[in-house]
Amino acid sequence: MPMIDQIPALLRVAIVFVIILLAIRKKSSLGSAFLLGAAILGLLFGLSPLAIVKSAFLSVIYPQTLSLAIIVSLILVLSNSMETAKQMRRLLDRFRGIVANPKLNLIIFPALIGLLPMPGGAVFSAPMVKEMGSSSRLSADQLSFINYWFRHIWEYWWPMYPGVLLATLMADVNLLVFVVVMCPLTAVALTTGWWPIKNISHSQPAGEKLTRAMIQPFVKELLPILIAIIPGLGLGVLLSNVLPDFPIGKETGLIIALCLSIVWVWHANRFPKVQMVSMIKHPHNLKMMYMVFAILIFKGVITDSQAVTGITDEMLALQIPLVLITVALPFIVGMVAGITIAFVGGTFPILISLIQSHGEAGFMLAYMMLALTCGFAGVLLSPLHLCMILSNEYFSTPAGPVYRFLMWPCIFLMISSLGYFWVLHWLI
Repeated sequence: MPMIDQIPALLRVAIVFVIILLAIRKKSSLGSAFLLGAAILGLLFGLSPLAIVKSAFLSVIYPQTLSLAIIVSLILVLSNSMETAKQMRRLLDRFRGIVANPKLNLIIFPALIGLLPMPGGAVFSAPMVKEMGSSSRLSADQLSFINYWFRHIWEYWWPMYPGVLLATLMADVNLLVFVVVMCPLTAVALTTGWWPIKNISHSQPAGEKLTRAMIQPFVKELLPILIAIIPGLGLGVLLSNVLPDFPIGKETGLIIALCLSIVWVWHANRFPKVQMVSMIKHPHNLKMMYMVFAILIFKGVITDSQAVTGITDEMLALQIPLVLITVALPFIVGMVAGITIAFVGGTFPILISLIQSHGEAGFMLAYMMLALTCGFAGVLLSPLHLCMILSNEYFSTPAGPVYRFLMWPCIFLMISSLGYFWVLHWLI
């Protein structure tokens, strides 16, 4: 196809992204949209249908693809099991007496729900935010903002989120190191989100003195999450060091820990066998696995078709600053798609190639931090974000007033990530 070869690689990839985003907007599943994009991208860059199928097959059987799909499925099984057992509800109830300050409770309640990546999880915390905010003078749009913003303060680094796992897999960055580097962004999110509610008044009486009897039930309900994360990261590091040639050493530790956590929830809540099977066979698990496979197939095709090489060469020729690309590309795709895993899967292969071509591979961690933060700022501002839609519906507020509170924290988050990027660049 000599005529297609004359079209700049940037334009061809832009066409593919437009098609993917249109498919998402037309309510196509994310997995189907990325599979369609992979097929069109392969054809636009001269791959035969057989070569596209081969690339897709090799991407699917890649050990780290399979491990990521398993991890995401196990996270969903854990999340569904805790929700079905009403364990998250009990966790929040146990927390009520620990912190007396109603402002802090307004933040912590949605934040606790955010520890589990439940689709549309903001609607789960909304009733509690409404109840806690009943003694304040907060408007419906302020309550919706609080519920939405603090639900997502962990998504920059929490290992239970698929976008974080996918980013570390693609960039070949150590998960534990990534977690440590990204943690400060949660502090930034807390600070910026606190601003709209710092002056609220309340009439809630002071709480009781904190005792061990109040803390123990809370820790018991939190235990499945602690089992999944602490041993998961520790086992991953141990296996990576003991078996350096094992391709999924880091991921295996998390898989084992998630299995232990799920078994604990099932045992503690006395799930019958039928219910255990239903948790495993939940339709959303298959849908999420399909999405993971589709995004990694897209990543495989964009690499095998030499599209990444073409884009890299053109951007180098145009002399577009690498930092600007790292900020803008994930932000735009994140804002249009409304989901983290979409901008990570779609833009990170391009960014990683550009970083390497610029001789900046030694600063990969800093660039990945910047890309993930700016992309997630786009996701938070996306009108397609399910949590935004559900939260606004629950509090009966239009999106406009909520954006008034949301805009500046997102801008500050991006500015902070740029400053942090230069600090990391200097330190590394």
